[in-house]
Amino acid sequence: MRSKVIYIMKFLLSMFVGTQSVSAHTPDSINTSKPDSAENIYLADDTLKRQKKEKQCIYALPYSTRTSCPDYKRMWTNTGVLFAGGLTALGVLEMLPEDATAWNKEDLRKVPFFKRWSMHVRQGPAWDGDKFIFNYVLHPYAGAAYYMSARSLGFNVLGSFLYCAGISTLFWEYGIEAFMEIPSIQDLIVTPLSGLILGEAFYRVKRHIVDNGYTLCNSKVLGNIVAFLVDPVNEVIGLFAGNPCRELAKQKVGISCTPWVSSSNGTSFGFTLNIISL
Repeated sequence: MRSKVIYIMKFLLSMFVGTQSVSAHTPDSINTSKPDSAENIYLADDTLKRQKKEKQCIYALPYSTRTSCPDYKRMWTNTGVLFAGGLTALGVLEMLPEDATAWNKEDLRKVPFFKRWSMHVRQGPAWDGDKFIFNYVLHPYAGAAYYMSARSLGFNVLGSFLYCAGISTLFWEYGIEAFMEIPSIQDLIVTPLSGLILGEAFYRVKRHIVDNGYTLCNSKVLGNIVAFLVDPVNEVIGLFAGNPCRELAKQKVGISCTPWVSSSNGTSFGFTLNIISL
């Protein structure tokens, strides 16, 4: 009896497998399955490509000193703007009185432009006699601007510091400013280090501003002013090339909680939760 049951089960199983095998090889099944499979593969590939093209805004991620999602293409734009700004700053300094910059312009004009750069580089670095506001106010702020130029584009603390050090050393001290004076020991130290400390503080401030829809102390005017002060390069370029931070700020949600008390039908209390899109 047991052998008959096993035989019947094998027969039914073979009939089921055979039916499935035949139906799986019918022309209709083949014609309909291939396009669906190809379409699914295409859609999946297209989704992956879009994800790769879309740059993750670091302000959308939790605060971290190590997280990095750099936008290298935008970084080249920032570097070009910094270069143009450096040349402009050099022109402004050239027009200032000699007692403001400590540059002896008459002696400088006696030496050809590029020979002057070579001479200063060979003589430096040296301790400079610049005024306090240049060495310990403007240079630290410039360092923070260099740092934020990279930090807001997704670089972590280390990457932003290296970018700040490279810009302040190669681009400014041994680059543009070396045409006018010997590279400064104070500036080579103060600018990148203060850029790291002050720049990361600026980054925390801007995160707060972005999280609140570019509002600071309930004021959008103050929020926008401070955003431009703490991150001048990215905010200025954002006016023309788009600003991911402002796009992110539009998606932020504000939550307010209002307590209430009622005594009409007995004492009761509670709160009202309001969710507001900023």
